[in-house]
Amino acid sequence: MKKILVVGGAGYIGSHMVKMLTNDGFNVVTLDNLSTGFRDAVVGGEFVEGDIADSALLDRLLPEHKFDAVMHFAAHIQVGESVENPHKYYVNNVASTLNLLGAMVRHGLNNFIFSSSAAIFGEPEYVPADENHPKAPINPYGLSKWMVEQILTDFDHAYALRSVCLRYFNAAGADPEGELGWRYGGVSNLIPLVMKAASGSRADITVFGRDYDTPDGTGVRDYIHIVDLCQAHLLALKYLWDDHPSAVFNLGNGQGFSVQEVVDMARDVTGREIVVREGSRRAGDPASLVADSTLAREVLGWEPRYADLRTIIEHAWQWESRAAK
Repeated sequence: MKKILVVGGAGYIGSHMVKMLTNDGFNVVTLDNLSTGFRDAVVGGEFVEGDIADSALLDRLLPEHKFDAVMHFAAHIQVGESVENPHKYYVNNVASTLNLLGAMVRHGLNNFIFSSSAAIFGEPEYVPADENHPKAPINPYGLSKWMVEQILTDFDHAYALRSVCLRYFNAAGADPEGELGWRYGGVSNLIPLVMKAASGSRADITVFGRDYDTPDGTGVRDYIHIVDLCQAHLLALKYLWDDHPSAVFNLGNGQGFSVQEVVDMARDVTGREIVVREGSRRAGDPASLVADSTLAREVLGWEPRYADLRTIIEHAWQWESRAAK
């Protein structure tokens, strides 16, 4: 039975990953400082409360468990906050991750799965964006992810620490069984915001710009179901264990949906009125950002199961309906 350390496993993506790993028979240890995660979201394996910035903790934990791989979900992820407080993002997303990687090197652990982001691309020069798209992050969050990707390249060359960087586009949806979903209060992602407006947890949502060069004038994004996202991580683990070299993969459905399409589908799924307010464009928001995930499909054998927007929103609403009670 292979043993996996999941850092940030009490958060939205990490908790779904822990559940999937546990259900697939892996021995899982979650390390999370609970700054934005929830202890009761960790539904399998062992839980350790702590921070990847704590070298002494890592130097106890890694040799004790002799992990076969580490999965990293412990980043701060709010773009706006990263602009207002870049220090927080560089300390946690870069320095603390570097601390974790150093501990892995010290203890001979050399398989690492990293949650990267489409934010590394900045303003897209073309869509769909493939792995070779120029990297030009426009905020500290995106920069922090791109810095870690470059650090991982150096650690591979110097220490043979192999990694797979998975560049998410827009993680969405919830556990189809209704056990897990988005809980973090500082939400800025569109689908959770729309769900909260539908449930009455918030009064409205704002559409930032209706004058983009898109079919309905609102921004277009690529949404990937959380289960499909986690499935890609399992395939990335197998990829490393099969002795393949370090790699990067874009993860998205390859199909974009506009803000208005999301709102319309949410109204249809929930049967609720969703109040929409109009706002001006936000700086740095591209008209369209869609993934070319051909490489993940061809190399990892990844095939999204829940690519349909209705299904993504149905699962998100199932969770939100329960959470809002």
